[in-house]
Amino acid sequence: MPASTFTAGSIDSYRLPAQPFYKPSGDEIALYEQAYAHRMPMLLKGPTGCGKTRFIEYMAWKLDRPLVTLACNEDMTASDLVGRYLLDATGTAWHDGPLTLAVRHGGICYLDEVVEARQDTTVVIHPLTDARRMLALDKKGEVVQAHPDFQLVVSYNPGYQSRSKDMKPSTRQRFAALEFDYPEAAIESAIVAEEAGVSVETAERLVGIAHRSRALRHRGLDEGISTRMLIYAARLIGSGVAPRQSCEMTMTRALTDDPDMARALQGFVEAHFD
Repeated sequence: MPASTFTAGSIDSYRLPAQPFYKPSGDEIALYEQAYAHRMPMLLKGPTGCGKTRFIEYMAWKLDRPLVTLACNEDMTASDLVGRYLLDATGTAWHDGPLTLAVRHGGICYLDEVVEARQDTTVVIHPLTDARRMLALDKKGEVVQAHPDFQLVVSYNPGYQSRSKDMKPSTRQRFAALEFDYPEAAIESAIVAEEAGVSVETAERLVGIAHRSRALRHRGLDEGISTRMLIYAARLIGSGVAPRQSCEMTMTRALTDDPDMARALQGFVEAHFD
């Protein structure tokens, strides 16, 4: 029976082919590098669309490590993380899951929005976040010691803490944390202009809309307009779509189903693109 269908070479497909664009807001790059030097498990906190995923992509590129990313959800099982036996042309073979692949061959494993995964599933990461640095493959009867370059990184949005999903204290205390937020206006405008290829003036107008929407957080909106939404709107504007239509498609309609709130947001748009 083959031991595994994955080889060390499989991890190389997770290397980023080019440098991702990332504009720092503070000293997060230097702090992360220090944490990685100790292979410290990391928790990235921050609202949706503020740049957490782009940051870890940039750091994986900068550290020259493969990045294995999983978008967590409530249907995710432990087998989805660690692997399972599957029937193929050669018989029944063990297939490493993405977490096992990173543990075995030294990648950075990024569990995006980890609180969306079932808590009984996330328990499997506990032995990887302390001095043991090991992963037990119960179905295979194997204990995998983490590669010296392996690091576990998770993200979550504290804005959803009031809901039923949150990190258990026994899990979150195993991580060092970096907190992210939307960048200050000048930096966010530069990011939008660079990512979407629009003028800084257009980017500044979009950021102005976002700032007004973020003031409505918990006053009718769960969250305001994210940097990611601004980039979507700017790309449509850059390709010739009228600003009002671009903003309606990518921000107003996407953010709320409430007609009154949608009108309020569209009012912000019209105030910046008259």
